[in-house]
Amino acid sequence: MEIGRYHWMYRSSRPHRYHHVPALRGNISPLGIQGCFECCIKCLGGVPYASLVATILCFSGVALFCGCGHVALTGTVSILEQHFSTTASDHALLSEVIQLMQYVIYGIASFFFLYGIILLAEGFYTTSAVKELHGEFKTTACGRCISGMFVFLTYVLGVAWLGVFGFSAVPVFMFYNIWSTCEVIKSFQTNVTVPGDQICVDIRQYGIIPWNAVPGKACGPILENICNTNEFYMSYHLFIVACAGAGATVIALIHFLMILSSNWAYLKDASKMQAYQDIKAKEEQELQDIQSRSKEQLNSYT
Repeated sequence: MEIGRYHWMYRSSRPHRYHHVPALRGNISPLGIQGCFECCIKCLGGVPYASLVATILCFSGVALFCGCGHVALTGTVSILEQHFSTTASDHALLSEVIQLMQYVIYGIASFFFLYGIILLAEGFYTTSAVKELHGEFKTTACGRCISGMFVFLTYVLGVAWLGVFGFSAVPVFMFYNIWSTCEVIKSFQTNVTVPGDQICVDIRQYGIIPWNAVPGKACGPILENICNTNEFYMSYHLFIVACAGAGATVIALIHFLMILSSNWAYLKDASKMQAYQDIKAKEEQELQDIQSRSKEQLNSYT
């Protein structure tokens, strides 16, 4: 219950009189400034939460893919050099390809950091809540064209990342085959009739090193020792995380594509509504002009 505010005026010939001052409505201070809570709610209402979630997911996926993939590729080269291809000339081409892929990873990380920020900014400026906060909003052909360009570019990047996601599953499959072979060797150690030396893994059959590479394969206890090294353990799990990061990036780009499509549709409808309002305002102005002229003519006759 609000208590009315009074002030009194004293005069010598009259008793005290109290004049009621209307109570302030809302949570506005006497100076006409809104409270801090209302400002915070208003600012939070202008945040495009869908774009924010997609940006965080995109940054996380790209960071996992680039960071874990870079370290895993370095560990893979170390395993090949120590156990499967002791001659440097046999895996020289593979080393150059892996080094090139690491440079590409640097470019991917930089590009998507910038692209994610741009899409987040585009989400801020095309969210209906932001339009309401900043007053009257008018769309332009350039703005609609930019939104359509982002939709097309995000679609192309999403298709490209589907390929990256499939490609990142290849080393996971290779390392899984090696790990499962090591588990078979461990299970056969208790069985005397089946020697573990006959179980081998030939890396040359995957095509990553030539067939003349020496030794090219590992069998029995040697293969088991490879599986027990830190390089193999870290590379295997980092490739799994990198594959998961690529999948998260695909989901983020699909999320971005849905957001951008809805924003583009909103801008398209807003442009039509803007044209309708302009025509309506013009007709109303013409009607007012006609009425004013008719009143002037009527006054001149009278």
